[in-house]
Amino acid sequence: MVRIGDYESVPDAVAARWVVEGLRGFAESVLSLVPVGFEAYGRLLHPAWRSDLRRRVSWQEVARANGRISHRAMQWGSITGSRRYLDVAHQPGIWDHAPETGTLPEELAPVLAALLTRHTATPERCWFAVWEGYGSLAFDAEDAPAFDIPHRRLRLFSGPISAIQASLCRPPWWQSPSLWWPDDRAWCVETEVDLMSTYVGASRQCIGDLVAQPGLEAVIADPADGITWDSDNLNPTPSLG
Repeated sequence: MVRIGDYESVPDAVAARWVVEGLRGFAESVLSLVPVGFEAYGRLLHPAWRSDLRRRVSWQEVARANGRISHRAMQWGSITGSRRYLDVAHQPGIWDHAPETGTLPEELAPVLAALLTRHTATPERCWFAVWEGYGSLAFDAEDAPAFDIPHRRLRLFSGPISAIQASLCRPPWWQSPSLWWPDDRAWCVETEVDLMSTYVGASRQCIGDLVAQPGLEAVIADPADGITWDSDNLNPTPSLG
């Protein structure tokens, strides 16, 4: 058995079958990330950072500063003006570090876990999957069973919900699971490899609590919402430069 913090290896990936069967396409909508069938869906926006003030900067602040519209399907490129995130590496006086891509920010993991604990009957038995393509993973591929979702192969572990506070990459790198859910399937969370947001499918009450949670910038998502750089239909399409 392989252990990484509170994560532990499992013999097979059968527990992930319902997720695979519940996804719809690749990069088409929220349902390409989180399975169908939940009462509600939410989007947790990863914060940017302002170095001089040592504080998080919300997407709403960035949109307002750039004269853009803040809405549930806004995209980082649309509110900063560039499709190529590295071309806009910072905006002095607004933000200095872009939101993290492909991982739930470490400081938000315990906040989200505490909230989700209240909305499952099985917080001591959860499932966690991580994309096998990340560098510096804290395990060898053969240590964990694999399953496939469109264009991604993930490795599966189990553990209590508190396991989310451990990185699945070796120090100093932080990496959250790509997909995680409790054994009772009360909710499901995905942080897609190429995205700056984390999506959650759950009950209406759970998503309501997520949106209302202090310290998080979260919005109710429509399952049909687009998730790609060009899916923002209220702000100008970002340029390539």
